[in-house]
Amino acid sequence: MAIDYGTKRTGLAVTDPLRIIAGALETVETKQLEKFLADYFSKNDVDIIVLGKPSQMNGQPSETMRFIEPLAGRLRHAYPDKEIVLYDERFTSVIAQRAILDSGIGKMARRDKALVDRVSATIILQSYMESLEYNSNRLQ
Repeated sequence: MAIDYGTKRTGLAVTDPLRIIAGALETVETKQLEKFLADYFSKNDVDIIVLGKPSQMNGQPSETMRFIEPLAGRLRHAYPDKEIVLYDERFTSVIAQRAILDSGIGKMARRDKALVDRVSATIILQSYMESLEYNSNRLQ
């Protein structure tokens, strides 16, 4: 699962059991995020949570990290059986907006910020999975 954390809304994405492709799951109000996750984890098998790690262009952590680090700590405490990974999310919103535009979706639908959040989470998860595949292929 990937989490694209936002102070108002949070986008979520999951992958298929074979970890081939990521797909958008949901956008939830951030204040409801941990309740949503508890419910989702009770019904679905998730072993890795990839949290988008926002950075500035110079590599320094962005302001949002002050919310994400405590969230990562709470998730580690609540779900010790799950691996929590912070993964670079720079440019994901821009890439998501481009992907939505390129998809041919209507102008009104493109204004849906929740859609951008879900697509951003999907991009984070797909990128994370590809980085693992790339790294494992290099080691062989």
